[in-house]
Amino acid sequence: MTSQPWLKVKIATEEWEFEAIHRLNYKTFVEEIPQHEARAAPRLVDKFHHENTYIICLYGKKLAGMMAMRGERPFSLDKKVENLDSYLPDGRKLVEIRLLAVEKDFRNGHVFRGMLALLVNYGKAQGYNVALISGTTRQAKLYRHLGFVPFGPLIGAGEAWFQPMYLTLETLEEKAKDLLELPTPALTKLASFLPGPVSIHEEVQEALSQPPVSHRSEAFLSEFKFTKQLLCQLTGASQVEILLGSGTLANDVIAGQLSLVRRPGLILSNGEFGDRLIDHATRLGLAFETYRIEWGKPFDLEAVERLIEKSPKLDWLWAAHCETSTGEMNDLAGLKQICAENEVKLCLDCISSVGTTPVNLHGVYLASCVSGKGLAAFPGLSMVFYNHKLAPAPKALPRYLDLGFYAANDGVPFSHSSNMLNALQAALRRPSWPKRFEELVEACAWLRAQLRGAGFQVVAGEAISSPAVVTLALPGEVSARMVGDKLHQAGYLLSYASEYLLRRNWIQISLMGECSRDALRPVIDEMVKLCFPMQVRNAAARHPSPFASATP
Repeated sequence: MTSQPWLKVKIATEEWEFEAIHRLNYKTFVEEIPQHEARAAPRLVDKFHHENTYIICLYGKKLAGMMAMRGERPFSLDKKVENLDSYLPDGRKLVEIRLLAVEKDFRNGHVFRGMLALLVNYGKAQGYNVALISGTTRQAKLYRHLGFVPFGPLIGAGEAWFQPMYLTLETLEEKAKDLLELPTPALTKLASFLPGPVSIHEEVQEALSQPPVSHRSEAFLSEFKFTKQLLCQLTGASQVEILLGSGTLANDVIAGQLSLVRRPGLILSNGEFGDRLIDHATRLGLAFETYRIEWGKPFDLEAVERLIEKSPKLDWLWAAHCETSTGEMNDLAGLKQICAENEVKLCLDCISSVGTTPVNLHGVYLASCVSGKGLAAFPGLSMVFYNHKLAPAPKALPRYLDLGFYAANDGVPFSHSSNMLNALQAALRRPSWPKRFEELVEACAWLRAQLRGAGFQVVAGEAISSPAVVTLALPGEVSARMVGDKLHQAGYLLSYASEYLLRRNWIQISLMGECSRDALRPVIDEMVKLCFPMQVRNAAARHPSPFASATP
């Protein structure tokens, strides 16, 4: 049995999509609404085609609906309405919306709602806050429902009459709220390959939606204790505290505990998140030395050991297990051995490693983790693992950073979220972790091979790479921001917008959430088209596509 295609809303990027747009344009505005004269070829190329951004809805390879947006003046309305700006709100960034068309078989509301939702999100991202349209008088009721304000005289002739209208962003968000929140089961979601938030399994989503219960109730405390047991079983740590906050909070809590040691330490950095550990320590006033090396390179463990031996007062070492910025795994076993032999307390940022690879925290002094990455739950909870007794430090640490205060209160000294806890527990119980780790290794090895074969430069070497994060250094002539934006428009979410990635022209594919090879293949294809267009053109010349004769 073949699966049915799904509706997908996106920004048009492909030649065959543009050809389908020209044909739907003709079908709608020549045959159905006689705004233009008929011609021999059933296609109509809009006069602003090369300046338009087209929001489209696809049903497999069929164009179900479209609309065009354009922010360049003069608008088409500038030529039809004298002194156009006198009718419009002052101080706004304008965009003209045109060519709204939906195939008759898809006029059930789903296609329009999907395109409207993308229009709102994309328009906001571009800074637009007033939309202009020439609304067909046939759909006047719909436009009024959405909050459009008519202005000026009707324009057109014969059977094709249009009313100039404008709509502010505030009004659209208010008027269309109910419309946009209606369920649209036929529309696919963006495919997320982010390192957080990650795509969430439906069982975890269902667990989050359960009615909340008090963090003081017996039911909550029982589930809380069980969730902590699951976390310790997964990592080999003897204790863990679950915090209501991000991984930044967890690392601040670790820095707080190190401030109680009152002896200097050593921080290792070979990427952005090692540098952030240095920032955490600096803000807490810790005394420490640093061992910084080039991003994407492995630590020289002999050099680390020499630093410790040269400074016998060093009492702790802090490093990132998975350096998320580069997709590199640092040598946990080697660090544990060095610290054990030199009686140094090992602290780790395991935010991108727990849940993606086997992690043994037995003997580790402190380690941080979060719910919204490898554990594939919702973001909002973080954890600190430890293997020693703790005591509160009321005179030295703020209440929220005092790990001993959590331990003394069975982990719940403050308000907590039963919903977030339910989702985390469901995420912990759902997979067979050994099988998940094995599948991630296989999937990531396949992905790296595909990318290298296509000509991409993978930052982390094969032997030290994470099984869940692949960081790519794009060719100098290709903008990571452009590639990331285009992939977003095509329906794929990759990590590229962080300042440290943009600065290096890097982009990342993460496998921390629900994903498969079938989901990854079109991402690779899109990236090859964007980064190596000549390679794609040469391949197309050797193997012409069925759409080659339909180029607009």
